[in-house]
Amino acid sequence: MTFALELRDVSKRFGSVEALARASLRVRPGTVHALLGENGAGKTTLMRIAYGAMRPDAGTVFLDGIAANLRSSADAIARGLGMVHQHFALVPAMTVAENVALGMRGRYDAGAAAARVRALGQATGLVLDPGARVETLPVGAQQRVEIVKALARDARVLILDEPTSVLPPGEAEELLRWVRRFRDQGRCVVLITHKLREALGIADDVTVLRRGATILTGPADTLDEPALVAALLGGDEREGPTSSESSATLPPAISPAAILPRGPLPAGNPVATLRHVSITDARGRRALHDASLDVHQGEIVGLAAVEGSGQHELLRLLAGRLTPTAGDVTLPESIAFIPEDRHRDALVLGMTLLENVALRGLGARRGRMPWGELRDSTESLLARFHVRATGPGALARELSGGNQQKLVLGRELSSHPAMVVAENPTRGLDIRAIASVQAQLRAARDAGSAVVLHSSDLDEVLALADRVLVLHDGRVQVVDTPTRERVGRAMLGATIGISSGAAPADVPTAG
Repeated sequence: MTFALELRDVSKRFGSVEALARASLRVRPGTVHALLGENGAGKTTLMRIAYGAMRPDAGTVFLDGIAANLRSSADAIARGLGMVHQHFALVPAMTVAENVALGMRGRYDAGAAAARVRALGQATGLVLDPGARVETLPVGAQQRVEIVKALARDARVLILDEPTSVLPPGEAEELLRWVRRFRDQGRCVVLITHKLREALGIADDVTVLRRGATILTGPADTLDEPALVAALLGGDEREGPTSSESSATLPPAISPAAILPRGPLPAGNPVATLRHVSITDARGRRALHDASLDVHQGEIVGLAAVEGSGQHELLRLLAGRLTPTAGDVTLPESIAFIPEDRHRDALVLGMTLLENVALRGLGARRGRMPWGELRDSTESLLARFHVRATGPGALARELSGGNQQKLVLGRELSSHPAMVVAENPTRGLDIRAIASVQAQLRAARDAGSAVVLHSSDLDEVLALADRVLVLHDGRVQVVDTPTRERVGRAMLGATIGISSGAAPADVPTAG
């Protein structure tokens, strides 16, 4: 058989770290191929090599059965490949249409570019305003820009790196429907995902990488979740730990839906309060309207919302990074913030892990930097939070996405803050990393911190939250007896069984 895309015996090292060890992947024409693996397994590295963005140390890339010497991504695009990166390659100051047209040949035609964006939006459900500046868009909308940008180049082989990780359920389902239509046109998709059900539900074939090597590959209809979990984790969940890992047992690999919230909360002291708060953004859009809520010591408050409902503004307000247009806000002195875009808002990729940890005290320290103490605390953090790295001197960009997230989490939680604000903290993480992040948030709650959690995965919100708030059209509401159906209806604007977000003890029970 002639494969649309084949990577054969590909190896790649970054210093002493072996990212790929003779990994292989074969993508049949007209199929969706799911690529699975833990964070750091080599999935993105393998696909960046397929896309021409990185050169392998050994191995060969074949397109339509012919060996391809891809010197750059431009070569791959010219050969019909497209890739949507998990961390966006967009120019924030440019409009959506300008970003989509960037890199294309010929003179820029604003009208044609805008029409192309609208046409693709109608065809895929990824509707965008062509004239909106990317820097004003929330992360979910920026993800749509990346997808539309790849589609505008008529790719025959499309690599999607965690494309549904920040999309609300309706948009994720629409995207996956488009993926099926794309496949049915004789094209193919390589889908990097950590969602096993998503992989089995849409993929024709599945490949699993572990520690840079191909462990399993085969038709999706011959596999199930237990087989995939076994391939992902191996027989020993602590197989091959690096020197920076603790010898303690790693958190169990469990699904977010398997975690049950604890019983009713006792009355706790309010850590943060909002009263009649409104926020109007720079474009005059009302992002938050007359919002009131209390966040109590020792609770996890889950925040559910469809994209653009005001959750980004509310979280940044609670994190002390945004000033309200109106209303009163009371916040604690120590707040940890875990943003959903770690590259843009949490890390400086060109700095070492030590320097990124030192950023936690930026603006508060006086005098000479205690580098010796910071090095010791960074080494302790790497071990405690199971961050795989060569040491404090490693650059942040050298870490996998999951290890970057664990570094951010460790840095923020190590100071035992009064409140933790976490925005999509498990975005793009594997099973084990998800379990680790969730365990750390629950531990922070149990130690007395207030935790505010927003996740695009509604099941995760319901699994972790002691109390669930819903944002719709900039208004905060609490859902009585928060089942998936009730919360979902509230996210869409239904008002049965909901009340204000303040004074949780007085919330009535819906009939």
